[in-house]
Amino acid sequence: MKVPPRSVRGRILDEYLGDLPVSDAWKMRMAEHEDLMPAVVERAAKVVRSAKTLPSDGVERSLARVIGNTLEVIGLSRDPRCNKLATVYRLDVLNTDCDMGELQDGLMAQRQGRICLYGPAGTGKTAFGKHVASVLDRPLLVRRASDIVSMWVGMTEKNLARMFRQAHEEEAVLLLDEADSFLQDRQGAQASWELTQVNEMLTQMEGFEGILIASTNLMASLDSAALRRFDLKIRFDYLKPEQAWTLFVDTRNQLGIGDEMNLQSLIARLDCLTPGDFANVVRQARLRPVRSSMTLLQRLRAECEMKPEGGRRTIGFAA
Repeated sequence: MKVPPRSVRGRILDEYLGDLPVSDAWKMRMAEHEDLMPAVVERAAKVVRSAKTLPSDGVERSLARVIGNTLEVIGLSRDPRCNKLATVYRLDVLNTDCDMGELQDGLMAQRQGRICLYGPAGTGKTAFGKHVASVLDRPLLVRRASDIVSMWVGMTEKNLARMFRQAHEEEAVLLLDEADSFLQDRQGAQASWELTQVNEMLTQMEGFEGILIASTNLMASLDSAALRRFDLKIRFDYLKPEQAWTLFVDTRNQLGIGDEMNLQSLIARLDCLTPGDFANVVRQARLRPVRSSMTLLQRLRAECEMKPEGGRRTIGFAA
């Protein structure tokens, strides 16, 4: 029996917690938990109901603690991974060399594909994998180098095999971040274990029939055999001026900024903006409110200037 998909997990939470004072936001967050099983939710609900003196604001904390403890005991993660994006993911503001709407339709129709996304950090590569999982209503299995690489010889290869097996069994979208860690060009290998890791990765990719989305900032370092195994190699680049302005208006509305200053010409001069920069500014606003369009522009400019390429370019204005 497989763990149900996110939409079913949401209905399970509604069914078992319907009479408890639990917010929809909390249930949505818990539904993101890849390991959340019906029996765990049912048990947690019974435990919390038995503690009749709990204040309403303590129910969610108690449920999370019981669910987390139960999952931890059986060797699973106690907390859901945070896959929520800070801003709405929009395909029309991705500067790519491929029609991403067409690709999304193809993945929905075929339910399989091996895609390599490359380009500067923050351009929406990893977020695309999360978006695809959400659209297809499939579990999202995110793996990074730290989840797989082991200090023991041979263990990394086993972890790679386990990753693909889990994605197959759960019919999950497999999102492999930092793919260059496992697909380095074998011509530059210094040790035998470097070769075996790449070979294992290539073998697993060859036989995988689900959806694999790999992202990297170091496309030039990938092994040529790995490149042949990807159905598509898609470059993500910095935002075009019109895309940056679209996101600027969206972010201004999201932050509740009332003024509508026309700063489009100034935004166009920030030529290394990414969707990730806007997401960073939205997160910053929780700690340092953004109350004007000019402040929003300044925050975005600061994000650009932190990048190596941003420091070499002249922004062209001072505000």
